[in-house]
Amino acid sequence: MIQHHPDNNMLLEYASGSLNWAHSLVVSAHLQLCPKCAAQLKLLNSIGGALLESAVPPANHTDDTESAFSRLMGRIDTNENVVDRVVEDAKNPSPSREPVFSSLPPVVKKLMQRNPVLKWRRLSKGLREARLKTGQSRHEVAFHRIAPGNKVAEHDHRGKEITMVLYGSFSDADGVYSRGDFLVREPGEVHRPTATLDQECLCLSVVEAPVALTGFLGKLVNPFLSIKPQ
Repeated sequence: MIQHHPDNNMLLEYASGSLNWAHSLVVSAHLQLCPKCAAQLKLLNSIGGALLESAVPPANHTDDTESAFSRLMGRIDTNENVVDRVVEDAKNPSPSREPVFSSLPPVVKKLMQRNPVLKWRRLSKGLREARLKTGQSRHEVAFHRIAPGNKVAEHDHRGKEITMVLYGSFSDADGVYSRGDFLVREPGEVHRPTATLDQECLCLSVVEAPVALTGFLGKLVNPFLSIKPQ
């Protein structure tokens, strides 16, 4: 069961179209897995529509869950021409064939059509990252895979980070996060994710600034850390 959700302010921004594209991507993915938030968004739209009707002459108000999702999918299609298409080959098999990609939300599947070959890089023991091309230049969007039982190095956040679990689960000092869970980390928050022992964990992450490792290792590595929105 999904336990962690975007707050109402973020849902309102998403519905109105004022939430930035990268964050909208993760919210949309969460809504496609979370009936509770989908119902909450519908309620917020109903309240907003009633307020608009009482304040201004009637207008075509169709800003619901489906229209917000349609706008996002349209944005992906519109940006298609600015994304380099990569030809799949035998050395880079389709990620959709792997178990961790077997049940992705539709909006993530759509994004993967523009990223048919994922270039994984090792960040630390048991942690790999594949940056995704999205056609925007503000936030880095990436998949992160944590090996079973692996502990990610403790790190701070220099900017807002939004993470959604797509497969498996991980935990930190604040709780356990499973498929569909939505986690927001603000600048200055420190945590150390740990995957469960029985399976690896796949997350979709959106960051606006590089993380900062804590301790002595951080002093050596942090100057070289960066994000690369694509």
